[in-house]
Amino acid sequence: MRTVFGSSRWLLLCLLAAGMLGLATPEPAAPGTSPPGPATSGQTYEALDDFLQDQLDSLGIPGAAVAVVRDGVQVHSAAFGRADDSGRPMTAQTPVLLASTSKSFTAIAVMQQVEAGRLELDEPVQTYLPWFTLNDSRSSTITVRHLLHQASGMSSKDTAFEASDAQEPEALEEEVRALSGSPLAGQPGAAFHYASANYNVLGVLVQTVSGQPFGDYLEEHVFEPLQMANSHPTRAAARADNAAAGYSRWFGSFWLKTDVPAPIAGMPSSTLYASAEDLGRQLTALLDGGRFGGARILQPASVAAMFEPRVRVSDSQSYAMGWFSRALVESTDPSAPPVPDEALPRLVEHQGEWGNSHTYLAAVPESGLGVALVINGNDTAAPSRLKSIDTNLLRILHGHSPVPAVVFEDWLQQYSWAVSMALLLGELLSLWLSLRFLLRRPAPLKARWVLLVWAAVALALDAFALWLCLIYAPARFDTHLFVIVRQFPDVGISLVPILALALLWPLPRTVWLLGRLRADSGEPAVRARDAGGN
Repeated sequence: MRTVFGSSRWLLLCLLAAGMLGLATPEPAAPGTSPPGPATSGQTYEALDDFLQDQLDSLGIPGAAVAVVRDGVQVHSAAFGRADDSGRPMTAQTPVLLASTSKSFTAIAVMQQVEAGRLELDEPVQTYLPWFTLNDSRSSTITVRHLLHQASGMSSKDTAFEASDAQEPEALEEEVRALSGSPLAGQPGAAFHYASANYNVLGVLVQTVSGQPFGDYLEEHVFEPLQMANSHPTRAAARADNAAAGYSRWFGSFWLKTDVPAPIAGMPSSTLYASAEDLGRQLTALLDGGRFGGARILQPASVAAMFEPRVRVSDSQSYAMGWFSRALVESTDPSAPPVPDEALPRLVEHQGEWGNSHTYLAAVPESGLGVALVINGNDTAAPSRLKSIDTNLLRILHGHSPVPAVVFEDWLQQYSWAVSMALLLGELLSLWLSLRFLLRRPAPLKARWVLLVWAAVALALDAFALWLCLIYAPARFDTHLFVIVRQFPDVGISLVPILALALLWPLPRTVWLLGRLRADSGEPAVRARDAGGN
């Protein structure tokens, strides 16, 4: 009886205290004016897993893994689908090619060197790399900060490494030295110009001032203290750790295992590997001011500087250091009145898009929420389908239902495989008709005019194919043709024979045609002379 009475008295005192402090019945926030914090119930994570499984089933995605961080603790991780064609299941520990989410690790490495006094953010790059130059005198004013904030003036066309597959350790510096012939797209520090080259230069800076190869530096100073056992700087190391195979969606209809380049030269910007759980450890450290367990990778001030948006990308988005920043619109109920962006928590995020992988990192410093997603496949014709998964994860984690995906890509990107196939068929038809015309017996006078018209049409087709492949498409997607061929496999399989036919066949075809017409025009005169002689 004494024990029961004592427990009851304690419970009564607690309830009275809660009532006096107004804690028992908190005042509900007005709908749409105070966005809710992240939901943390088991039902929320169950809804998250159900959504991801539904996306795998409906889109045919080969595999995915997710990790959720809350208040310095990784509270949830799950994996779905397969890692490769053997049927090996994807796990939360399976390494995946990160693509551009690699940049967040490079930003950490740079800030570590700033803390060590070996780099200064507003010092020109040439202070540390005297040989660094571009085909523009303004390149001497590019600073470390410009590179971190994607404001150096370099453009995304300076990404030829994406078509390479060099695995030699020296390839990173060689790639940066090769930028010497590249022009600037704008004044350094003036505006945002996204370019992976910015972060490749940062990687060379880190390895130069630290005296360690960039990959070795990351392993020792970032991966090890964060206990990221399934993260790797090279493809060889990742494959030795059973990395997931990469898949591409071919012709907008089926997924096929596809090998695309993952060169050493892109390590600081695009070609690191990590698992979902390891990315969760990175988020845990960054959301706890640079600390992970007993280890510290950065001081709180450095983390705050990394997350601070300083360069405007659009009306709703800015860029920090390896992170995009915007209002967390997913924290509000879409059916409620809209909330001004300035009243919403700030989200820092980055997506990674490679020819055969999609990754996503997001953190809400205000609430301590972080989420990491890795998918071992990509739909290059419509990557917005996978990007919608990213934002829907945030909606679910804030207690809201996911919304249907909206495809934003223009017709040329969505149907680039169909355009390239149509061009290839046109070139093959042109080849067949040309040979048919040129190999048959001498043509009558009327048919010669048809032949001339056909020759003009064939030349126009060749010119259009070359313009589309060599000029329009690279300008439209702000990249190199070789990158399109290597990173868009269902398009590249058509572009190579198209370019071969459009470049190599017109000259011999035209010479053969002119010779044939000359021979045909002389044939009636020869026949008439022979007849007169008889």
